[in-house]
Amino acid sequence: MRVILADDSVLLREGLTRLLDDAGHEVVAAVGDAPALLDAVGRHRPDVAVIDVRMPPTHKDEGLRAALEIRERLPGVGVLVLSQYVEQHYAARLLAGSTEGLGYLLKDRVSEVGDFLDSLQRVRAGGTAFDPEVVRQLLARTTRADPLSRLSPREGEVLRLLAQGFVNAAVAERLHVSLSTVEKHVNAIMEKLDLPRDPGYSRRVLAILRYLES
Repeated sequence: MRVILADDSVLLREGLTRLLDDAGHEVVAAVGDAPALLDAVGRHRPDVAVIDVRMPPTHKDEGLRAALEIRERLPGVGVLVLSQYVEQHYAARLLAGSTEGLGYLLKDRVSEVGDFLDSLQRVRAGGTAFDPEVVRQLLARTTRADPLSRLSPREGEVLRLLAQGFVNAAVAERLHVSLSTVEKHVNAIMEKLDLPRDPGYSRRVLAILRYLES
């Protein structure tokens, strides 16, 4: 796997570089700010970019804004946010699009090296890797209830497949039903989960996050 690291901590960059080298991966660039990250991603086209949220010059949300730009310009590059913070505004925007090849982990809650490497592999393969605390904080801002029990068994199956990254047509094929049936189930899921009709959020993504939190 070809990886780019973006973190303003030199020690963390060096430590992750050694960890990934030992695991057989190639760190093609390790940078300390968002402009250098965007330049490196454009030049190297890595499998995954591991990005901190807060980097120079303001140490607020440069990493997440760069992650959004990478997702828009180069959707084939996996993005794994690795931070101490949940920056809710830009994190919600990041998750409003496709969640394929996307992750958000909290540094202080990564207790096993193997878990981090597994998350990296899932993101590279087009899957998702979200810390439950990240999911909790993002959902707390959009909805109070957690009504998964309202879903029928078939709706639960549909949501499980959506959480694995399958599009509606692939869900229909796996469940041996029509595409229109899957679309009806998806609409029912959105309603039963009481997800907000806010143009700033993707209801599909919020439904998947709700499932991942459970």
